[in-house]
Amino acid sequence: MSEADSTEQSTADVTREFRAARDFLVAHREDYRTAYRDFKWPVFERFNWARDWFDALAVEQGEVAALTIVEEDGEVNSRTYAELGERSRKIAGWLTEAGLKPGDRVLIVLGNVVPLWETMLGCIRAGAVMIPATTLLTDADLADRIARGNVRAVVTASDETGRYDGIADDCLRVAVGEPVEGWLHYDDFAQYDGPVPDVDTAADDSLLLYFTSGTTSQPKLVEHTQVSYPVGHLSTMYWIGLQPGDVHLNVSSPGWAKHSWSNVFAPWNAGATVFLYNYSRFDAEKMLRVLQTYGVTTFCAPPTVWRMLIQADLSAVEVAIRECISAGEPLNPEVIDQVRNAWGITIRDGYGQTETTAQIGNPPGQPVKLGSMGRPLPGYAIALIDPSTDEIGDDGEICIELAPPPVPLMRGYRDAEELTAEATRGGFYHTGDVASRDEDGYITYVGRSDDVFKASDYRISPFELESVLIEHPAVAEAAVVPSPDPVRLAVPKAYVVLAAGHEPSRELAAEILQFCRDHLAPYKRIRRIEFAELPKTISGKIRRVELRTDEAAKVSAGESTEHSYDEADFKTE
Repeated sequence: MSEADSTEQSTADVTREFRAARDFLVAHREDYRTAYRDFKWPVFERFNWARDWFDALAVEQGEVAALTIVEEDGEVNSRTYAELGERSRKIAGWLTEAGLKPGDRVLIVLGNVVPLWETMLGCIRAGAVMIPATTLLTDADLADRIARGNVRAVVTASDETGRYDGIADDCLRVAVGEPVEGWLHYDDFAQYDGPVPDVDTAADDSLLLYFTSGTTSQPKLVEHTQVSYPVGHLSTMYWIGLQPGDVHLNVSSPGWAKHSWSNVFAPWNAGATVFLYNYSRFDAEKMLRVLQTYGVTTFCAPPTVWRMLIQADLSAVEVAIRECISAGEPLNPEVIDQVRNAWGITIRDGYGQTETTAQIGNPPGQPVKLGSMGRPLPGYAIALIDPSTDEIGDDGEICIELAPPPVPLMRGYRDAEELTAEATRGGFYHTGDVASRDEDGYITYVGRSDDVFKASDYRISPFELESVLIEHPAVAEAAVVPSPDPVRLAVPKAYVVLAAGHEPSRELAAEILQFCRDHLAPYKRIRRIEFAELPKTISGKIRRVELRTDEAAKVSAGESTEHSYDEADFKTE
């Protein structure tokens, strides 16, 4: 057998094994017990997702849309599996000819445009390591990522190229849009007719580097391999309930891990269409029309989007949606009820991190317990470990068993061996999130381990209190932190962002505090409230560490803001 025949056979074997794992999960999409018990991660020594899986789909369903993007003005850009396969091969060859080498790191800073997906597939084929990044980065953020990421190539929009002067001068630079002097013009790849690189990447070769959002520290650099996300997102595919032929819309911005989760790997593992709707400002009515017009079958959106959608008349549109997903923060039971009443679908929750794929979730066809993230997903063994005693029980930090490490787990934090060692101590990967598990195995999120605090010797979960706060119609967002107290050590204080149409006032503060007293056990009650904007990371996560520090400083100095209230203020009223 020739070397070429050997490679072809090896590729066929890899494709067949990957397909078998995928088909098993698709076949058992509503049989959680069997899927969890019998699923095994496929094990590869060598793997290149673009060659070993995407190309197989391009042959089988070549004329099926792999990607469809609808613009606000109605313009539609679409690429079939066959087109994306061919275009990404040209891009891989074009970039290689321009000097890109296997292992080179490519910073990709693009919005939801077709070249984003073409570039990612091309980079995988070329053996390059991708660093996806949001278009919202500051100049300092870009400089940090290029330096700490050891970036060798940059792909960005033409009108953003000036931001890279002086920080990426030695990089291979590609401009998407109008030609820019000193930059390769992205559209030129179409004329490339040279050889296509066939980089035979090892399964543990690097593929992706993600800068985490850094809620408590400088962003860490999460490293994923050729299999940890491409193969690992079989768990995400299972959680969402994706099937071949689905049209999947996930509301997420490029540059964050969730975008790769649900806008690249999970839907294309299933053989579904990635569907995007680009808008400058969210409009519930327009989104509903898009869902109806384009036959979206699976829909994933953050709670903020769901809350805005129910302001419109959901029952006025006939949708083809089969699965609804939400993740990331508390979702009001009222929202779940309204969607169920209008569409007959229950929104399902799930949990994962940049460091992993979907670990825990409510898969299709299973009973959903309001407030619970669900149960461990196939391929994950989850333990809850008490941070104080290291005992495994029904309350504690969410940890993943590492005997053996599951395929989707990151390789580690790049250039930070001590952080990796800390995160994987004691035979477990430690997520830093705390949860509880009930008698049926359902896991409910409690909060970040560094956010949970004690008040009068009771452990308080900010997440739990915030979930109650956002039930009040005047509350748009909330963050709960400990406020130092001479008697109780600390008391829960809520920082609240008001919904449109509501203004800060003493009367509203009293109303919200009373609402919390009516809905929380006495030891959990919120005793202080302040109407204020919330500090956030660039990815939108609330920086509670900043609120805690500021609150401690204000209490120590005896300071108070204009819109800050204590429950004691209302005792005599």
